[in-house]
Amino acid sequence: MRFAFILSETFSGIRRNLSMVISVVLVTFISLTFVGSAGLLQMQINQMKGYWYDRVEVAMFLCNDTSTAASCAGGGVTDAQREAIEAQLESPQAAAYVESYEYESQEQALELFQQQYSNLDMAESVTADQLPESFRVSLVDPEQYEVVNEMFSGMAGVEVVSDQRELLESLFSLMNIASVIAIALAVIMLITAILLIATTIRLSAFSRRRETGIMRLVGASKTMIQLPFLAEGVVAALLGAALASIATWAIAKFFIADWLAGQYPQTGFISSTEALWLVPLLFLIALVLAAASSMLTLRRYLKV
Repeated sequence: MRFAFILSETFSGIRRNLSMVISVVLVTFISLTFVGSAGLLQMQINQMKGYWYDRVEVAMFLCNDTSTAASCAGGGVTDAQREAIEAQLESPQAAAYVESYEYESQEQALELFQQQYSNLDMAESVTADQLPESFRVSLVDPEQYEVVNEMFSGMAGVEVVSDQRELLESLFSLMNIASVIAIALAVIMLITAILLIATTIRLSAFSRRRETGIMRLVGASKTMIQLPFLAEGVVAALLGAALASIATWAIAKFFIADWLAGQYPQTGFISSTEALWLVPLLFLIALVLAAASSMLTLRRYLKV
């Protein structure tokens, strides 16, 4: 009987303040979608780190006629220097760090360059002698890059030793900044949702001040009087969380898993199933948000 009364009063309040309730739903939906997007972005960053760090290579670029490094004072790399570098790669000292390596000639470098930058006009004007030869080295442990760098940097014929992780770290830093921005926007929208929930509760309490007065007179408990108002805010916030959960899943499914994965098949992307791990978090945030906002408002504006 009490549950039916609370349910009846809750939906009565929702009908009376329908426009405000819809506003709460929409603002909660938008703010939690930002939270979900930030969560997806962080999951994707972690996924890409695990995927790419295992495949990271060290590029050892050799001297050519235009090199200015101190180790290239004699001009382009000679056959003897190239053989010495390869011998060092196969030495017992390097074996603990080097898993495998592959030599890339200037002609191969030109072919790869023209494939990667085929959309640029300059790609056709670049010649093979403008590009350096290189050794592409896969490491046993990518964290040991500095050891390999010290082993080969300054060696005659080696212009520079480059770690692909530096490029990846720059990319991940940008993605982390985007994640922080999404969280900041979500916080602003959540504050807006708190204010809207509080306003909705105040309007509902004001419109039903006569009923609550009668309930006080007949001895209704504080909990019985407050619960319909509390439930009103919680229902609106949970509806927003449900919409945000659907939006988060849709982003993971159609944008990441389907479109991005199709565009970049060589990259590991999160699946829509993994996005479902964020759903309980979104509902928990909505529940805490609505309950805290409602209780604080009720204590101030509904003196029972």
